[in-house]
Amino acid sequence: MQAKSYANHSAEKPFVPYSFERRKTLANDVAIDIEFCGICHSDIHTARSEWGPATYPCIPGHEIIGVVKEVGSHVSSFKVGQRVGVGCMVDSCRSCKSCDEGLEQYCEKGFTGTYNSHSETEVYTKGGYSNYIVVDQRFVLHVPENLDPAAAAPLLCAGITTYSPLKHVGVKAGDKVAILGLGGLGHMGVKLAKSFGADVTVLSRSEHKRADAQRLGAEHFVITSNPDEVASHAGSFDYILDTVSAPHDLTQAYSMIKRDGTLIMVGASERPLDLNVFSLIGGRKKMLGSLIGGIPETQDMLDHCGKHNIVSDIELINPDQINDAYERVLKSDVKYRFVMDCSKL
Repeated sequence: MQAKSYANHSAEKPFVPYSFERRKTLANDVAIDIEFCGICHSDIHTARSEWGPATYPCIPGHEIIGVVKEVGSHVSSFKVGQRVGVGCMVDSCRSCKSCDEGLEQYCEKGFTGTYNSHSETEVYTKGGYSNYIVVDQRFVLHVPENLDPAAAAPLLCAGITTYSPLKHVGVKAGDKVAILGLGGLGHMGVKLAKSFGADVTVLSRSEHKRADAQRLGAEHFVITSNPDEVASHAGSFDYILDTVSAPHDLTQAYSMIKRDGTLIMVGASERPLDLNVFSLIGGRKKMLGSLIGGIPETQDMLDHCGKHNIVSDIELINPDQINDAYERVLKSDVKYRFVMDCSKL
């Protein structure tokens, strides 16, 4: 089927309207009319070849919400007219230990990304900045009916990226959790940590984010550029969820973690980060890296968000606003996730 999209044709060029053919619906496929797609900072890195050369034309987007248009003959879990989601993956090897355990994000042969990734069924994958997509049923997710579909779109990346490590380390009522950075990932970290019963603090260099942090559910707010405030929280936190995607010094974060506490890394800086190793070994402190979540855990996250009525704070845009949205993301001028209305393509 002919799909409409927005694509860029080189790292330096803006997004423009672009039409292309999606593959036909196979026996195990779900064909989806895309309603909404979130804009992730990873989209920008990829479109501009900042994480390595992209394949062009590049059509990003891995925070997809849509309605089932057609199902293959072997599909029984999804029906036409049902609202569904597609996240960061559309395939994996399905045979390694990680895949067998439902941890497809750690596929030993590498998962197939929703966009700009080699695929067995396509030359390379094209993502959700479009009005139509075909995905194997194993990588399609049920979306709770009570969630606003536009605001639910970022759950497919920002939501699972923060949910997975918080769930993995077992955050529970009474734990002291700090969220470093209050952006697309950080604001979801606040909401999710709060839903687990944690005592939540936001660590930010921006005083103007204090009111938002409190609105989102944080009990405390620390200005990281104020040495006295940082010192007053020395050894305070069981966990710090680091969502910052720019270069920053990790030593300060470790100064605020308890003995045996954990710094959880989910932000992806394009340059190496600084760390004084004595801040780590001086308190038997740990560092944990985490990458999105597998399909079973992503479904668990969506169900959890449905139960607690958790969605992202979004700004809904038309497709022709994509270039302006990219520039505003780089200026942190969004609260807290842009979502494209793909029905207007």
